[in-house]
Amino acid sequence: MQEHERYMRRCLELALLGAGSVSPNPMVGALLLHNGKIVAENYHQRFGGQHAEALVVSQVLTEYGQKAEAIFREATLYVSLEPCAHYGKTPPCAQLLADYRVSRVVVGCRDPFDQVNGKGITVLRAAGIDVVEGVLAGEAEWLNRRFITRVQHHRPYIILKWAQTADGFMAPADSRQRWITGPEAKQLVHRWRSEEDAVLVGAKTAQVDNPRLTVREWQGRNPKRVVIDRNLTIPAGAYLFDGNAETIVFNAVKTDWVGQIKYIELENFDLYLPQQIAYQLYLMDVQSIIVEGGRKTLDLFIQAGLWDEARVFTAPDEWGGGIGAPILYTAPQRSQQVGRDRLDYYHRNNITA
Repeated sequence: MQEHERYMRRCLELALLGAGSVSPNPMVGALLLHNGKIVAENYHQRFGGQHAEALVVSQVLTEYGQKAEAIFREATLYVSLEPCAHYGKTPPCAQLLADYRVSRVVVGCRDPFDQVNGKGITVLRAAGIDVVEGVLAGEAEWLNRRFITRVQHHRPYIILKWAQTADGFMAPADSRQRWITGPEAKQLVHRWRSEEDAVLVGAKTAQVDNPRLTVREWQGRNPKRVVIDRNLTIPAGAYLFDGNAETIVFNAVKTDWVGQIKYIELENFDLYLPQQIAYQLYLMDVQSIIVEGGRKTLDLFIQAGLWDEARVFTAPDEWGGGIGAPILYTAPQRSQQVGRDRLDYYHRNNITA
């Protein structure tokens, strides 16, 4: 089992290379082991592209030519997520592995999607392939917690993010803009944005801070920008409307689509607002979102119990007054130092990485 874990851990490392590029698909890594040697390895690189297993098979066929089929029959394929068993944007990987008669397949965790869950493993076993499943299953599920949340709960994986002072304040009482954390924290937040599908703020944050919500301190694609603006009070010249990223405006006035801006009117705006937003984003294939709003917006999601993870920066400075930061009433699962600031990670269901 230790040997299986060694190669599965490599699959998880490979899978992570797809972060920010494959949503709403899961991140998947795979490798083929033959006579104790990794002869091919790859990962799902982009949404709509070939899956990790298919890329590994293709590599072996290209590199080994006529010897490839013999290699498959003697080799073990490791994959972090159960091979798919249905036709989507690509053919089913389980059938591909069955066709090439791979000797053994070692799986990290099952795919919870209804059209796959257990069916890929059934296809492999029906073809006479030895299947070992559940190797580093907890780590494999954690890696794809966004995908699993979307499939099982019909909503995005929701990450809360805020910064606070050492004495627990997140903004001045007079609504002035005042930066709390250092440059290292800012760069890390931009990295996070590149890894998630969307980032959300409320109208007040948009008006006071005029945020861009784009990726500038890191390399990567911009997330969708989401704003809650009940009466469409954000000025047209705000950075959110600069066209540099798709912007979704949840409001109580209109539904319209103007260039990169999508206005979505919510009926009964104040009734189950965070749940309405989460479901609408699910329908738009948004798999994960960072809520970067102010106290009111963050409390909407906290009070609804609609969050999975919180990332909280605490700076060493004290203000002595202002708008208090949210309170989660739970202990952080882990902490780290980011420049001069402390970063605490919270998980609503006490899951750990």
